Amino acid sequence: MASPSLSTSTSCSSLVLFSIWACSLMVASAANFNQEFDITWGEGRTKILKDGELLTLSLDKLSGSGFQSKNEYLFGKINMQIKLLRSEGSLWDEIDFEFLGNLSGNPYIVHTNIFSQGKGNREQQFYLWFDPTADFHTYTVLWNPQRIILSVDGAPLREFKNMESIGVPYPKNQPMRLQSSLWNADDWATRGGLVKTDWTHAPFTASYRNFNADACIWSSGASSCSSSSSSNDAWLSEELDSTSQERLNWVQKNYMIYNYCTDTNRFPQGLPPECTATNSS
Repeated sequence: MASPSLSTSTSCSSLVLFSIWACSLMVASAANFNQEFDITWGEGRTKILKDGELLTLSLDKLSGSGFQSKNEYLFGKINMQIKLLRSEGSLWDEIDFEFLGNLSGNPYIVHTNIFSQGKGNREQQFYLWFDPTADFHTYTVLWNPQRIILSVDGAPLREFKNMESIGVPYPKNQPMRLQSSLWNADDWATRGGLVKTDWTHAPFTASYRNFNADACIWSSGASSCSSSSSSNDAWLSEELDSTSQERLNWVQKNYMIYNYCTDTNRFPQGLPPECTATNSS
C-alpha cells in the first residue's frame, strides 16, 4: 500500500483512511487509477490526473470523497502513497491505516486497527516522525497467511500474527477491496473531538500515486495464487528479519502513543489473548 500526500491546515479534524480487502490473483503493477479504481462517492471531489498516475480526494464542509479498487484481494503486499482495508458483511475483515487531524505544529497521528470476523478493538496509534503534508511517503500493508505487517517508508509500525491456535480470529477467508476516503471526523478524531475542523482552510486534499499490488486477486470464487507459485510471491511467506524487528521495536518505543495491549482500564477482565502471547507486537 502507499500513502497520500495530505494538504491539510490549522485545526483539521478530517480523517484520511486507506483500506484493503483481499481477493485472489497475482498482480505486480504500478497501477493506472483509471483502470484499477472506481470513484465511490463525493460528487466531483475525486479527481484522476496525469493520465491516471495521480488521484486526489477533497473534503469541504458539504462532503468528503472516496474510491475503491475494482479488484478484490485475498492476501497481498500493497504499496501506495495513502491508507486502509475491509471486506463486506456483518462479519467483515479490515486492515486500517488512518491519519487523524491535528492542530498546526503538532505531530500527525497514524491510527491503525485490524478487524477479523467483525471484531476490531485492536487499535495502535503512532506519531509520525515527518510531516505527511510536505511530500509523498509510502505506506505498506503486508498480509499473508502468517502475519500482517504495517509499514511506513519501509519502517514497520506493527505486526499482527496469526494466532488462531489460541482462539484469535485472523483474516484469511474473505476477499477484501482497497478503499480510501477523506471525511470529517471532528466528533472524535482530534483530541477526542475537542478540536473541531477549521473550515476557513477548506478544501482539504489528499493525493495518491504509485499504487502497486503483489497480491492474490479473487475472481469468480477462485484465487490467482492457488494454482502455482513463482519467484514473485515471496511476500506470501515474508516475515520480519532481525534488522526489521529491531526497527519495529525502535518505532514502538519512540513513536507509539497508544497500544490496546497495555490498556488495562479498557479491558478490566483481562487483556486480549494475543496481547499476552509470546512475541506479540
